[in-house]
Amino acid sequence: MTSPALDLSELKPILEKHAPGGRARLLPALWEAQAKYGYLSEPVVAAIGQALRVPLADIHGVIEFYTMFYNQPVGHTFVRVCVSPMCTQLGGEMILDAVCEHLGVQPGETTSDGKYTVEAVECLGLCNHAPAALVGDVPVSLRVDSDPRSWIPSPKAVPPESISGEPRWLTARCGAIKPTDLAAFRKQGGYAALRKALAQTPAEVIAEIEASGLSGRGGAAFPTGLKWKLTAGAAGQPKYIVCNADESEPGTFKDRVLIEGDPFYLLEGITIAGYAIGAHQGYIYVRGEYPRPQRILQTAIEKARAGGTLGANILGSGFDFDVEIRSGAGAYICGEETALFESIEGKRGYPRLKPPFPATHGLFGKPTVINNVETLCTAAWIIANGADAYHSVGTERSPGTKLFCLSGDVANPGVYETPFGITLGELIELAGGARGEIQAVLLGGAAGSFAGPAQLDVPMSFEGLWEAGLSLGSGVVNVINTERDLRIYLHSLAHFFAHESCGKCFPCQLGAQRQLEVLGKVANGGASKADLAALEDIGFAMTYASFCGLGQTAATAILSAFDRWPEVFDGDR
Repeated sequence: MTSPALDLSELKPILEKHAPGGRARLLPALWEAQAKYGYLSEPVVAAIGQALRVPLADIHGVIEFYTMFYNQPVGHTFVRVCVSPMCTQLGGEMILDAVCEHLGVQPGETTSDGKYTVEAVECLGLCNHAPAALVGDVPVSLRVDSDPRSWIPSPKAVPPESISGEPRWLTARCGAIKPTDLAAFRKQGGYAALRKALAQTPAEVIAEIEASGLSGRGGAAFPTGLKWKLTAGAAGQPKYIVCNADESEPGTFKDRVLIEGDPFYLLEGITIAGYAIGAHQGYIYVRGEYPRPQRILQTAIEKARAGGTLGANILGSGFDFDVEIRSGAGAYICGEETALFESIEGKRGYPRLKPPFPATHGLFGKPTVINNVETLCTAAWIIANGADAYHSVGTERSPGTKLFCLSGDVANPGVYETPFGITLGELIELAGGARGEIQAVLLGGAAGSFAGPAQLDVPMSFEGLWEAGLSLGSGVVNVINTERDLRIYLHSLAHFFAHESCGKCFPCQLGAQRQLEVLGKVANGGASKADLAALEDIGFAMTYASFCGLGQTAATAILSAFDRWPEVFDGDR
């Protein structure tokens, strides 16, 4: 019996919408087509390829690269259970097993009635709600003993975040106003920075950011003012500003909190950056696992356009600037800036060779600034309040505040905004203290490093952590108590990198898999001395020979644990 012919009439408006943009509109077209038909069948893919003038082989390569695109029928609703190290630490794997048992499937399978597809996801950015899942578009927080029969058919969304810490510079409006209430945003100081910026020259705006000493908050800590200055002075038009909201680092969820709690602040920051560098188009690349933040942000964009703070002649200044959300589709590598550019351009998210750097050859080969959400919001705060005010808190070399993401074995997981220089112990106490005796603290994320309980007095600043041989990264603080098996945690870290390696270079592709194999033996108590020697060699090779930052940091946390707690690896076997 042959299947009925697929009705492509509903695809026509999607193709008409995206065809003028060519390949650069490939991911949005795939997302909309998949939402319409449930999956990307051959006829649908062929029609998209013809309309956008993209070879079918390239489209199939894109679909197979991103984990959230499907070329086979799937369930009506996805149940995505997080198995990141943070969720695994608190029972994520047990939640996954319970879901699969309840629905009678294995991870990656669809129920016989076509209602559900179950997936294990490496991170959902819900680390403060761990263990967590995404049921359809609804983010949920679970307990290990939760019954899937109660929450799969009717998931209860996690509530808006409560933010703690002082001073509340970046998060003052989070939880205090309705996120998409433009009038409330303005009443509480919103768009004061944009008005001030538009009354200055672009060079003056950049000079203020340079004077502040603002460093990027995504992990690399590159000076923001210098990045803007280099791009503004680069030859070539048009220029672009890109916000990296592909917050895929396990343990990191601060950018999600900012988008969900104060989306206009991000729009204000990215518009100021666009004005400073001479860009008229911006892109906000949000990870695909963030459907709720995307909806909130899209509503804010539409209201900002209607309110005259996006689009043509912003606030009567003569400056034109607009932004577009681009959704990722499940690829940690797209947090790397050049891989993110490739994704926006409608390609697989493979990182590019640098140099050339984005300041001269970025998105579409043009001068581009790329900053993350926290950085752009901080820039807006600096323009509104001045570089001197920014230096009023923090340390000399790390001025201002930082958003820290506390998760794991703490009483009150969440985002905490504090000045740089607070000690690690003080930060943990701010989150209600540790639950149980501290065994380890992972700082900076999966690509970070481990601190021990004797290092709770280390200052949480760029220089303080550097002097202690630790990582600030994106602000991750994951507390692990002595009841946890650190070997299982490390195996979960290795699994994350093995899963997320894009495969472009052999050191990372093969090294991450081999690292996972050795950590599997460690977790089972069967690692030999030769295995552990190989683990160090693998880490060295990945660190120094990988193409991009993913492979270069895939062994960082694991080797830091190896140096600090060699007994955990059982090297006597």
